Amino acid sequence: MKVETTGFEGLVVLIPSVFADERGYFFESYNRESQLKVGLDYHWVQDNQSHSKHGVIRGLHFQKAPFAQTKLLRVLQGEILDVVVDLRKGQPTFGKSFSVVLTAENKKQLLIPKGFAHGFSVLSASADVMYKCDALYNKQSESGLLFNDPLLNIDWQLSPEEIVVSDKDLVLPTFDNIDANF
Repeated sequence: MKVETTGFEGLVVLIPSVFADERGYFFESYNRESQLKVGLDYHWVQDNQSHSKHGVIRGLHFQKAPFAQTKLLRVLQGEILDVVVDLRKGQPTFGKSFSVVLTAENKKQLLIPKGFAHGFSVLSASADVMYKCDALYNKQSESGLLFNDPLLNIDWQLSPEEIVVSDKDLVLPTFDNIDANF
């Protein structure tokens, strides 16, 4: 496994060692020992999976402390633009976003520490996304950030007419109005 830094403390891209031949491929999508060797010590307690069609934007979501979640995200089928926004007030990257294209083909994974809002847009015809969490979902701590906040100016790599967003995500607050306690 190779670890790519992002310029955001704790936010890393993991690239697994893939063994491919004429039969197909094999790789370890998660190996606790390998992750410990590179300083990633998380205890995963929940796996989530979603299926979305082209143009869907999910996010930007987070859970407030003390129920905040670290996530390890990968794409099982398709292609997404994965986006995070740093909500950690003491960090030099506070309020900045980071994005990476994750695909079933590149097998990259994004490790998102607590204190980030997270979302993704589906660039392929559809996408299946799976992610591990180090804390259980807690409805009362659920929060989010408006995906098209002009202050953040995130390029979701979709045209406006392609975008599909849930009613719930359309009414999330802007960055200046969120209640994030990180």
